[in-house]
Amino acid sequence: MVVDDNSPDGTATRVRTLQAEFHDSLFLLERKGKQGLGTAYIHGFKWALEKDYEFIFEMDADFSHNPNDLIRLYNACKRDEADVAIGSRYITGVNVVNWPMNRVLMSWLASRYVRFVTGMDIEDTTAGYVCYKREVLEAIDLDKIQFVGYAFQIEMKFKAYLLKYKIVEVPVIFTDRTRGTSKMSGAIISEAVFGVIKMKLKSLFNRIKV
Repeated sequence: MVVDDNSPDGTATRVRTLQAEFHDSLFLLERKGKQGLGTAYIHGFKWALEKDYEFIFEMDADFSHNPNDLIRLYNACKRDEADVAIGSRYITGVNVVNWPMNRVLMSWLASRYVRFVTGMDIEDTTAGYVCYKREVLEAIDLDKIQFVGYAFQIEMKFKAYLLKYKIVEVPVIFTDRTRGTSKMSGAIISEAVFGVIKMKLKSLFNRIKV
């Protein structure tokens, strides 16, 4: 399933072309305007749950996430009985290609910050390459996810953490795309910095319903 928010890079057109060859296994959901990363994933999650998939993955469609690693995330859940398997850039050092040093430092420090605030023992808290068992997504009230930017990744992991699901990290190499531009913005950074604190405080006072 590819969720496309009217992307100017021709993603939807390319997917429609490939659907002629993979009509039983490649699906496209087109949305008008930029509705945010988080809502795109939630649309995809709900679609997968309706189709009764047992293992549900999220990943970037620009090959920043290597499709060959899908089987490793799957095995972590299916064979090793994890509930959530994260394709981690930082579990074995820093495994990032094509990022400038300031972006690497920002990402790594963000994960340090999230670990400190939330208490989650996860090295790559902002990772977007994840395999969920369906029961995890069924247990989380997806309609109450608050974040729409990259902090969405943090919130999903924190929800699973609060529910005591087994979360593991699988080392992967993240290779950033050489075309296109980053969607990072001041608003997204602010959402992550202040939203994480608010999220943690709500959990401490039992005001968060997962």
